Amino acid sequence: MKKSSILVALMGVVIGLLTAVLIQRIGMNRRTMRVGGDDWRKVSLILQSIDENYVDSVDRAKIGEAVAAAALSALDPHSAYMPPQILKDSEADLTGNFDGIGIQFNVPNDTAVVIEVIPGGPSEKIGLQPGDRLLKVDDTPIAGVHFPQDSMVRRIKGVAGSKVLVTVKRGPEVIPFEITRGKIPTWSVDAAFMVSDTTGYLRLSKFSRTTEAEFIQHTTELLEAGMRELIVDLRDNSGGYLDQACKLSNLFLPRKAMIVYLEGQHRRREEFRADGRGPFQALGLKVLVDEGSASASEILAGALQDNGRARLYGRRTFGKGLVQEPFFFSDGSGMRITVARYYTPSGRCIQKPYSDDYEYEVLRRYDSGEMVTADSMHVEKGGILPDVFVPVDTTRAGAFYVACNRKATAMRFASAWFDAHKQELTRIDDYDALLRYLDAAGLEREFLAFAKSKDGLVPDPKEWATEKQYLMTQVQALVGRYSKLGDKAYYHLFLQTDPTFKAAMEP
Repeated sequence: MKKSSILVALMGVVIGLLTAVLIQRIGMNRRTMRVGGDDWRKVSLILQSIDENYVDSVDRAKIGEAVAAAALSALDPHSAYMPPQILKDSEADLTGNFDGIGIQFNVPNDTAVVIEVIPGGPSEKIGLQPGDRLLKVDDTPIAGVHFPQDSMVRRIKGVAGSKVLVTVKRGPEVIPFEITRGKIPTWSVDAAFMVSDTTGYLRLSKFSRTTEAEFIQHTTELLEAGMRELIVDLRDNSGGYLDQACKLSNLFLPRKAMIVYLEGQHRRREEFRADGRGPFQALGLKVLVDEGSASASEILAGALQDNGRARLYGRRTFGKGLVQEPFFFSDGSGMRITVARYYTPSGRCIQKPYSDDYEYEVLRRYDSGEMVTADSMHVEKGGILPDVFVPVDTTRAGAFYVACNRKATAMRFASAWFDAHKQELTRIDDYDALLRYLDAAGLEREFLAFAKSKDGLVPDPKEWATEKQYLMTQVQALVGRYSKLGDKAYYHLFLQTDPTFKAAMEP
């Protein structure tokens, strides 16, 4: 055998021995790290091994955040970890106020336009007006640069007492406003008004800490105006605090009536019942719901329905019946863990089944035909089923309507109209006067001309005959929002073409 061959053979033996030793060492490590299938110690061992063996320095905070988020996401679709800023924002939204400057704005064409200045807020006191275009926040340009809307909101918000420089364009003028941020109320009642001599309408957008007080105030005002029946609109209300849903149910239910009960593996059954002191027990009641009504909305709707206190109109609700319990950490972060499920008085579980595409379950309702056929709704799918089913109206979504929505044509037209008619619009504070103004304004002709010149959109005459009423009502609502009536005008006008509302208005 040649020397070279002998050398190669010896090298092979050495490499084999080294490999065996390495494998043996790895095997020993595996044996020392062995854990049971349900042993939480595995997570600690993983983190310890990263700390002791990873090739580079480790950002422990970043890894800790990732582990927390991953662990909670493995439980169910609603248990979640929240970093400090997200937790702060979510808590502020439900407490009934936040720190900011007190404006509402739309971004119809890459520039934020103020549509409402909240009464009594910092912006009103300093002189901001509806129609002002936001150009800069401090030294940062936010107009015409595709600035993300959520980033825009974060820059405008800030701690009460701090200052922010907001530069706006008002007509040809550019005006800087130094605004001292303050506590801004976030209302849960978007609008409340009479829709006939005896029927009132109240739109509830969320269940915050102030919901019961707001609801009583607005309902009392409607009663003083002659209301004998109330329509409560819970559509697209994603929920909020459990106690507020119970308190609203209590306003309408007799003593000892079951509102809701909850139960979980580590939570004994807990029942919530009415105390019989609710002031609106004799008031006629109807409730509007849809696939966007969730959580606390479903508790209220289920309680009223099961007790025979209200008729529900619309479509099957979302199906979120999980009790989330908050836990807070010293670094300002927190988590919400599902600890129980909600059940209606008759024992229906509100929560819909989990699935791999849980987030898109509502979209599947379109494919299954549930959005257009009542027979496709089933209790076992979760949510609250309405007493009167109202399908989605698919007849008005033609090519012109879809194209206008895609380009925000109606919103941009309303903004342009306000610029040209600001003085007359901002004087209107009466709904009947607003209707007379809109009817005489020639909006249809102006809107079609705007759609053609700005977006190159021209409707087919037959298509326009079908879409006209709905789209022009949308245009009127957006223009009316710039009046002193604000959202009250917006929702009042939209109800004119709302099939669910019309169904509820029938005897």
